[in-house]
Amino acid sequence: MAAPDDQVVLVDWDDSERGSAPKLEAHRNGGLLHRAVSVLVFDRGGRMLIQRRAPGKYHAANQWANACCSHPRRGESALDAGHRRLREELGFDCDLRELFAFTYACPVGNGLTEREFDHVLVGTYDGQVAPDPAEVSETKWVSLPVLYSTVRLDSRDFAPWFKMILIEVAHSGSIGLPPATPSEADPGPTGRRRPPATGA
Repeated sequence: MAAPDDQVVLVDWDDSERGSAPKLEAHRNGGLLHRAVSVLVFDRGGRMLIQRRAPGKYHAANQWANACCSHPRRGESALDAGHRRLREELGFDCDLRELFAFTYACPVGNGLTEREFDHVLVGTYDGQVAPDPAEVSETKWVSLPVLYSTVRLDSRDFAPWFKMILIEVAHSGSIGLPPATPSEADPGPTGRRRPPATGA
């Protein structure tokens, strides 16, 4: 029997479950739409925690991304998956809430494609970070203005989903920080944006 982390939950465009598939299979041949979470963490000064993905990751290795990402297990909510992955990857947990959800598809190297219904979560934390070196090679806290001036759409230093999330945060100011304008144009259609689920 496959381990829970070897399976992803397949969904339709409304995030209704449509079964499950092995994780690598869901990323091959253009990808199968599956549920995911992306966690954003800020300190009380408004800096975002970013991580450099470990070199052994099966895709987007050595790229900078948001605090952590995950695929919820069957029967696990997006919020529960976000809490689990914070503990596993970064050695801490914090309160989380959902900002929005969106769908996107993009190549991520090694012949793989991410095709996700991604729930974007946000939390605040000011304590110590203890990364798992198998998952994370480096972390740092960076202000949003610095990120907006540094991240370029064609940069290979940053994970593609992270760049899409930054654009959404910049346009909406939905985390309670002042809206800002990225220095680059939008990357084109990235799928449908949805408001946070209620009662999650």
